[in-house]
Amino acid sequence: MKTFQSILVFTFLIATLCVQAQKKPFEVTIKGQGQPVLLFPGFTCTGSVWEDTVVELSKNYECHIFTFAGFGEVAAIEKPWLPKIKEGVNTYVKENQLKAPMIIGHSLGGALGLWLTSEKDHPYSKLIVVDALPSTGALMMPNFNSENIVYESPWNKQTLEMNEEAFDAMATQMSAGMTMNTEKQNQIKEWIIQSDRETYVYGYTDLLKLDLREDIAQIKIPVTILAATHPYGLEMAKNTYEGQYKNLEDYEIEFAEGAAHFIMYDKPEWFKSKILKHIK
Repeated sequence: MKTFQSILVFTFLIATLCVQAQKKPFEVTIKGQGQPVLLFPGFTCTGSVWEDTVVELSKNYECHIFTFAGFGEVAAIEKPWLPKIKEGVNTYVKENQLKAPMIIGHSLGGALGLWLTSEKDHPYSKLIVVDALPSTGALMMPNFNSENIVYESPWNKQTLEMNEEAFDAMATQMSAGMTMNTEKQNQIKEWIIQSDRETYVYGYTDLLKLDLREDIAQIKIPVTILAATHPYGLEMAKNTYEGQYKNLEDYEIEFAEGAAHFIMYDKPEWFKSKILKHIK
């Protein structure tokens, strides 16, 4: 009887550990030594989007390369997805005793960086935002109101129920507009297809709901923005960024002319040089 009870207890503990393991909001790979740099990828992307960047950065910095839950091989978590990632990052920094970590974030990762650094008494020392805005929703919707962004919506229902063929076609169309590098378009498409469907739908809802246009006034650390100009051109990009970042007291912005959303793929040498320039 005792043996049977021991087996039950052991089985319960293993099951509990497995459930806890599945609830991690991200996985992190660490490369290099020096001052820590947190690298946040964009929506659906894995940490490998930073591969070329890390080759250079890891020579002098300790790179913490994130892949968020529901993307790549990382198990999905329950919603609300983005708030759990944010809290998970703060916990990760504290538990690993990272001193004055810097953040480099692309797209969603850039918005996450803005959110983290707009908080009071945060530990972060520098932020580099790669083609990201304080409010993605305001860019996409006229008369935007974050309170109107909810999980239960016709668009979300349609996307959740979309068959594989339709989802593949959507992913192909989306990836074609994100970079002009055709080889990398295939990679972006694969990341989208590989993503957990509920994370894809509800995680993007979290991103659309996030509106930091007022909150960024609280950011007091150095902020650099690397912005793409394709497909609308330099003047339109300038107007968009100036409008969304008007409450940020001090920042430096550089435009990658002719590059689409994945600047690291369209202008790799330009991108690496700017990262190395502004991380110092």
